[in-house]
Amino acid sequence: MEKKFVFKNLPISPKKLRFLLPPLRKISPVGALDYLFYMPKKGAKILRKAIKSAIDAVKSSVKIEENKLKFKTLAVDEGRKLKRFRPGGRGTVKPIVRRFSHLTIVLTDEKKNEKSN
Repeated sequence: MEKKFVFKNLPISPKKLRFLLPPLRKISPVGALDYLFYMPKKGAKILRKAIKSAIDAVKSSVKIEENKLKFKTLAVDEGRKLKRFRPGGRGTVKPIVRRFSHLTIVLTDEKKNEKSN
C-alpha cells in the first residue's frame, strides 16, 4: 500500500525545509512528529502539520495503524515566487522575492513492503 500526499504553496522557502529532511528520512512518521515538536524552527511546525495530516488521512481511509507506516519519499520542490520591489537609494529598485514550497510525502505500509522484497 502506498499513499501520496502533495502539499502545495507552503509559505516557506524550499531551502529552509530541505534542511530538516535528512534526519526525518531515517525515522518513522510517528517518530518524526515527536522529533519536529521540539525543534525551534518555523519549518518544523509546517512539516509537523503536513506529516500529521498525511498520517491521519491514511488512518481514516486505509485503516492502517500509524506505527506500521514509514516514509518512502520525502521531497521539497520549489513553488511559486511572489516578486515585489521597494525603492532604493538614488532611484534604484530593491527586489523582494517571497518563495513558496511544494512538499511531497509518500507513505508505505512496512509489512507489505517487506513481503515484496
